[in-house]
Amino acid sequence: MYVSLIAFSEFSTLANLSDVLEQRKTGEKMLRGIPASQGVSRSRVVLLDRTSIDPVKRSINETDSEKEDDRLQSSIAETRRQITTMQDRLREAMGAKEALIFDSHLLLLEDPILLEEVSRYIREDMVSAEYAFYQASEKYAKALAKVEDSYLSERAADIRDVTQRVLSNLMDRPTNTKLANLTEPCIVAAHDLTPTDTAMLDPAMVLGFLTKVGSRTSHTAILARSLRIPAVIGLGEAIRELHSEQSVLIDGFNGFVIIEPSDQTLFEYGQLVERQTSIEENLEIIHDDAAETRDGQRIILSANIERVDDIESVRQSGATGVGLFRTEFLFINRSDLPNEEEQFAAYRRVVESLTPDPVIIRTLDLGGDKLLSHVNVAEEMNPFLGWRAIRLCLEEKDLFRTQLRAILRASAFGDLKIMYPMVSGVEELDAANVLLNDCREQLRAEHKAFADDIEIGVMIETPSAAMIADSLARRVQFFSIGTNDLIQYALAVDRLNEKIAHLYEPTHPGILRLIKTTVDAGQSHGIWTGVCGEMAGDLAAVPILLGLGVAELSVTPPMVPRVKMLIRSIEMEQARELATFALKNDSPKEILARAEALTKAAVPDFFES
Repeated sequence: MYVSLIAFSEFSTLANLSDVLEQRKTGEKMLRGIPASQGVSRSRVVLLDRTSIDPVKRSINETDSEKEDDRLQSSIAETRRQITTMQDRLREAMGAKEALIFDSHLLLLEDPILLEEVSRYIREDMVSAEYAFYQASEKYAKALAKVEDSYLSERAADIRDVTQRVLSNLMDRPTNTKLANLTEPCIVAAHDLTPTDTAMLDPAMVLGFLTKVGSRTSHTAILARSLRIPAVIGLGEAIRELHSEQSVLIDGFNGFVIIEPSDQTLFEYGQLVERQTSIEENLEIIHDDAAETRDGQRIILSANIERVDDIESVRQSGATGVGLFRTEFLFINRSDLPNEEEQFAAYRRVVESLTPDPVIIRTLDLGGDKLLSHVNVAEEMNPFLGWRAIRLCLEEKDLFRTQLRAILRASAFGDLKIMYPMVSGVEELDAANVLLNDCREQLRAEHKAFADDIEIGVMIETPSAAMIADSLARRVQFFSIGTNDLIQYALAVDRLNEKIAHLYEPTHPGILRLIKTTVDAGQSHGIWTGVCGEMAGDLAAVPILLGLGVAELSVTPPMVPRVKMLIRSIEMEQARELATFALKNDSPKEILARAEALTKAAVPDFFES
């Protein structure tokens, strides 16, 4: 019997089952990956053997170059038709938001820089259209894949998805038909699924999927959540344990895959599903309530967003506005830079839709490596410590002015705040504010409206910024701590490097003291400090942050209800006692253990099995 046991909203998470399953020692084999799309289902496994098209180098005669260009254009036209047809189907089935995912695919097919490079390869290197297209597109895919930001690095998968479709049309090779020809329900296991693969899945036939690679920010994962298909990704080499026709249970909440689950395991999951339903109901009850501790301390709980279309998820989450609006989405996967009017329309829509709640817009946090062809920049040995964010914007002043003007104009339509990323010293902040004031004067001269009292803040992401927070605080109205970068810069740890990932410790005393230094500097100058990195959504870390004096937390929309429930279940005095303990302790593990104990006592339903 192949059944989907449960599929919940994004706001839920099942209790951690690892201890339960391991303690029973049933002989079941359990694999662990990344929970990408929530839900639980059981079915047989179908292995999807996807072989990517990797065209060999084929030389052509000089007289054939025009013919190869014609082949390329025909293939691109057919690919565009296929993607448009798929978009129409998605729009009808799921709505406009999901269909928009493939806009970037269409833009790639129209990228004049990419297409010119392909043509140049054909003319100058005298190679076939398929080889030329593969080489040119792979160059861009590799550049994006190196980016540390998971959302941006996953756009490499989009480029490769389009590339494979173009190559399939060029070489007259059919796309993967195995998914389209399923005759009974199953769980699909593969090295990876492309966004195109996922968009074509039939939820009645595919009850879940498992992949060797991937991340939660991929378009594949986003589509899986929209389709409400449970998914576990990033299984790595453990995926080799799966064989066709095995019965597996997939837990898309915790990232577990249980091979040949016992009746007892199925029974336990059934019980947990019932309890999870109750948790869901309780989270919905507090949707409109404030994030306020039991002893009356109000915390601003905001949402992080990446696209204009994330507005609805903010509303559904119960967040108070947006604490981090990443504007990078406007600049990537396109053949040109967005102009002022395009940016203004996007910012205005977000601000106007969420008024009277505040929206904090982070100025461009891209490096030259991420902008690809838009900005002429030499390859850097370490782009994460290089020409990026505020550093790039202060050099590319026209690009920066365009964005600042658009943001200022949008401020006339609601409570908008500006935040500069990657600030390391007061000189950068002062220089950015000079350009901002220039933009104000230009808009006044043009009689274009903007808010006179717009608040300016900086992200505290570098150790230097935390250490000079007192100086920065005299020049801004708020701080927002980007814990992801702050942790890795302060600890000198690349969290994506599996050999040293264990050293990436948010509860490291050095990190907590940098946060405390920042908060104290802000309070001494009458400004508030928020946290918008992943630490803000880590339930164990939340009480520590509150105890350190953090006044605002900005998390992903799905985490808002759970963080709110936790805040409403603790007292501020408990948080302060925990923070005092943490600041005096030298052991990250002991600090984490104390924090986890407090969190589990406050919201036991989130953890009890």
